[in-house]
Amino acid sequence: MSTVEQIVKNESLEEIVTVFALLKASPHLDMMIRRHNRELIQHGELEITYKNLFEAGILTRGEKGLCLKGPNWKAPKFVLEKRYAEST
Repeated sequence: MSTVEQIVKNESLEEIVTVFALLKASPHLDMMIRRHNRELIQHGELEITYKNLFEAGILTRGEKGLCLKGPNWKAPKFVLEKRYAEST
């Protein structure tokens, strides 16, 4: 199982978007989540999550469909714990 697949299957949508919206535009993020955990966004939850993260100052709009870290952005717990860091 890929690292991305593990994250999408095990973490909250808010934490997934907080990290991956900095790297992927919304349509690509939507496809990534649907590929690994369709149920997570089947009722418009992705758009609601983006809206909530913008309102909370966690994300701000960037260029080319990407987001930037907002003034209230903090790394999610799974990032801080390096929960999915590949062992070498």
